[in-house]
Amino acid sequence: MPAGLLESELFGHERGAYTGAMNQAIGRFDRAHTGTLFLDEIGDLPIELQPKLLRALQEKEFERLGNGRTMRVDVRVVAATNQDLLLMVKERRFRADLFYRLNVFPIMLPPLRDRQTDIPALVQYFVEKLACRMNRCVTHIPEEVMEALCVHDWPGNIRELQNLIERAVIMSAGPELRLPAIGSEPIAQGCEASRTRTLQAAEREDILKVLSDVGGVVGGRHGAASRLGLPRTSLMYRMRKMGITLRKTSEPVNVTSGSSPRRFAYSMRMASR
Repeated sequence: MPAGLLESELFGHERGAYTGAMNQAIGRFDRAHTGTLFLDEIGDLPIELQPKLLRALQEKEFERLGNGRTMRVDVRVVAATNQDLLLMVKERRFRADLFYRLNVFPIMLPPLRDRQTDIPALVQYFVEKLACRMNRCVTHIPEEVMEALCVHDWPGNIRELQNLIERAVIMSAGPELRLPAIGSEPIAQGCEASRTRTLQAAEREDILKVLSDVGGVVGGRHGAASRLGLPRTSLMYRMRKMGITLRKTSEPVNVTSGSSPRRFAYSMRMASR
């Protein structure tokens, strides 16, 4: 949006303020009086408009285009960006005073690939929401599908995940969620070789394999912690972080001949909200 139109959008204009301004327009700051104004992609704000925004934030006042009367407002501003504003300040592409005025309470949101434990809850939420909206009966997410979603690095973050789940719900003919291609590469369900493993996914697979080999025994000389070269408490912490739980079961579990006679099963526990 050109700087002139953006200024009008934020602060409003009077009739005749510029060519095509046939009527008075109330700006976003006016409309958000005593409320909250969300400014997305703040890093793209033209440099010539930044001083006026700084004044609105600092002094809580501004003038509409074509009107010299000062308007006063009380607005809480929440701004978001995917750019490095501090780097932009150093490169003189973003005003330092505006950056520090905005940086009152910063919240850093890591990319989805660094929040893999959030993926199961997000997948479950999107499946329920989209299936209801499209009147589809998709109620079951296979373990291999969830695993494939957890190891993908999601360059498009949550938007990419949501769009993929929507496509999967459309393509699922029955109650089981069927996974379409992610990006340009199809994911073969149940085929580990077709997926790019992250470091965390590889560590999780190693822990699961060792737990299987020792029959679910964590401590002791022949337990999983000893085999992995970790203290027992460290292994338990990693298992909790990765959602790996041990539960007693009456069904047989494959164990090595030297393991404890106690039988366990392990599962990936989905995070809940």
